[in-house]
Amino acid sequence: MDKTSILFLAFLALGLSAFVQGHARPADDETQLIQLERAWNQAEASATPSAIASLFEETLVYVDYDGSLMTKAEYLRSVANPVAKPDHMYDEGMKAHVYGDAGIVSGVYRETGTSNGKPYTRRARFRDTWIKRDGQWKCVASQSTLTH
Repeated sequence: MDKTSILFLAFLALGLSAFVQGHARPADDETQLIQLERAWNQAEASATPSAIASLFEETLVYVDYDGSLMTKAEYLRSVANPVAKPDHMYDEGMKAHVYGDAGIVSGVYRETGTSNGKPYTRRARFRDTWIKRDGQWKCVASQSTLTH
């Protein structure tokens, strides 16, 4: 192999290495989505919508466990002034799958709290759809269904 070929291969390897380092691996994005979901749960449990407002796209479509449909603004108002006051929200397992600049997180969560002065426990399966714009993940759709 001549010097020109070796030099070309070296530059090609360096360029490929820089390209790979410049793009997040799907596993890294999956981990980030799980962390965002957990931060979302904590902010909802503590009734602090300002902590999660940046997680949502303006066009968020939120379908709650009871079938109610909310926009981003309506959902954030419900977090600030909840009818039911959650004490704790636990995830019972989440899986994230990334497809380029789109991600799906699904799992089960358990919520405990009080509603109208009475304790409640709620368990629901959820699926959240995320998109990545300008390097930031934003939730565009969320849906949950009660389970037993």
